[in-house]
Amino acid sequence: MKRLVYLIIVCLLPAGARAQLSTKSAWMTTTAQQKKAAFQFAEDYKEFMAVAKTELLTVKEVKRLAEKAGFRKLEENSNWRPGAKFYDVNRDRAICVIVVGQNKLTGGARIIGSHIDSPRIEVKARPLYERWELALFQTVYHGGIKKYQWGNVPLALTGRLDKTDGSTQWINVGNQPGEPVFIIPDLAPHVDRQFRNRTARDVLKGEELDPLVGSISEDSTSVKQEILQYLKKTYQMTEADFISAELALVPATRPADVGFDRGLVGAYGQDDRLCSYAATRASLAVEKPPFTTITYLVDNEETGSNNNTGARSDYLRSLIHRVLNLEMGGNATEFHVRMVLPKILVLSADVTTGIHPQFPSAQEAGNSAKLGQGIAIKRYGRGNDPNSEFTARFRGILEKHNIPYQTHTYKVDVGGGGTIGGFMSRENMEVLDCGVPLLSMHSPYSVSSKIDIWSFYRAAKGFYEQ
Repeated sequence: MKRLVYLIIVCLLPAGARAQLSTKSAWMTTTAQQKKAAFQFAEDYKEFMAVAKTELLTVKEVKRLAEKAGFRKLEENSNWRPGAKFYDVNRDRAICVIVVGQNKLTGGARIIGSHIDSPRIEVKARPLYERWELALFQTVYHGGIKKYQWGNVPLALTGRLDKTDGSTQWINVGNQPGEPVFIIPDLAPHVDRQFRNRTARDVLKGEELDPLVGSISEDSTSVKQEILQYLKKTYQMTEADFISAELALVPATRPADVGFDRGLVGAYGQDDRLCSYAATRASLAVEKPPFTTITYLVDNEETGSNNNTGARSDYLRSLIHRVLNLEMGGNATEFHVRMVLPKILVLSADVTTGIHPQFPSAQEAGNSAKLGQGIAIKRYGRGNDPNSEFTARFRGILEKHNIPYQTHTYKVDVGGGGTIGGFMSRENMEVLDCGVPLLSMHSPYSVSSKIDIWSFYRAAKGFYEQ
């Protein structure tokens, strides 16, 4: 009887609504031309992910893409006019990509906010030590990881070194073919009996995530001294310089297609450079949007959105004040900013956990996102949802452009993640949380669907062009 009632209701719905309510794979309603577009977008995405492995590298790459597309650095005397394109960098670790709308900023704006940091392993301030004629680095992890997943994985070392003389040295080792990599070695099964009672979370403990960085000693010099000499020669770096260095160990693997049909993408850092890239591409594609668009990419979401480059900072509010001042000829006040903030619509874009084919019980199947079924509108309840009016408005954009979408809610009392959207909600902006489902999230190699990536890009572009 319930099935009959459901069928009657579905048959009475308009054709577009029936399509959106479908829980089947988005590939089933994708034309050959659309599939080709999704696959091409994924190729560009993989190239981006191969380069942008930290927030520092991501800002560099987004800036390069923006400048290539005709965007210019936002200045205090920039010509603020409809269609003008700018970018603004915050301390090399956050960036905004801006297209000036046809309506005045006093009428509102469209923002897509996402984060560009991912779980990784960072080098401590005094990292280098020697044990049993092997040199290693002391480390601390960034964000939520399953520590055992980072053992026996080829790692690259990337980051920057800032010296007391004001100079900066960039370091990037292990990401190019032929370069050395770094390894956190695990115990062989022949000798690990005394450690087998450890739980999965403690197979490798935090203080055991130390990679091998050297092994050769010559002329009675210790391995540690050999490494220090190498760093001095190659990077003009002393042991004390580690104190003012930001060095991260990230997987040295390259993004790749997954599966015989190549419908999935495997890559490190898809949480959440996936949404960041798609939103950036949408910014680069729009021309004279109705309202000013801002792709807002920030750091440190994985550790609480802290610091002056995270979403907790006043950077976005200050940026809005700056561009409002350009529009108003230098006469913008805090009052004007407060009047604009409630008129700003925001998509807080972040990936979510897709239902796992081997562990489906971890989620509630009827409300979990699935790979290949489009973007996910997140509904968490407990006051974390947007108002229903804004949700309906966003659904209207998706349905207008025939973009497949689904919803995601974690099991009650099980847990879940957060996004940067809460910080913008506190500024009285309208915020909706959405994203793309992943498998193996926070691991060294997570998995997404090409159709979902492309769907999110289309949704971002539709939102900006609304």
